[in-house]
Amino acid sequence: MPRRHKSPLRPLTTDERTELTTLSRTQSAPAIEVTRAILLLLVSHGHSYQCAAREAGRKSGDAVTHLVARFNTDGLAAVTPRHGGGRASIDDTDARTRILREANRTPTPQHDGTAMWSLTLLRKALRAAPDGLPRVSTYTIWRVRQDARFTDQRTRTGCPTGQAIRKRKAGVVKVTDPETESKKN
Repeated sequence: MPRRHKSPLRPLTTDERTELTTLSRTQSAPAIEVTRAILLLLVSHGHSYQCAAREAGRKSGDAVTHLVARFNTDGLAAVTPRHGGGRASIDDTDARTRILREANRTPTPQHDGTAMWSLTLLRKALRAAPDGLPRVSTYTIWRVRQDARFTDQRTRTGCPTGQAIRKRKAGVVKVTDPETESKKN
């Protein structure tokens, strides 16, 4: 006979039961969410934590205990995984705004050394700015831009066509291509 649990599963509402049943049968959701939904449904049908774990393909009922305790407090949010460790992500709205503001700014070749941003140059500019982010990574910049559906494909201008600034032994020189107009057409 299984021992008494410190925090048994609370009764499921009809909406929660419907959502968990749908999630347990889906083919498109992440596997961990499907497994957690199955575990909660098995426990709600009266299975012990150990039995539910075995039926869902798990070895131990300890994870089920933690899942049930989290479900009792958080509800359906317990099914989705939380941050798994490692360095904390930038959830600060100010930092996200600062990254997007810098990415939207057109770089100046004299100050930034480029006519178009790359992730590395954007990281360098953000770290060097007085109001910047000294520990921001290129991955964080990329992720913030992806989350904001940011793209520079429509606004990409690059250098002025037919002109380039080059460093020579004698100094900085502006090089112009005389055949620019014929190449455009």
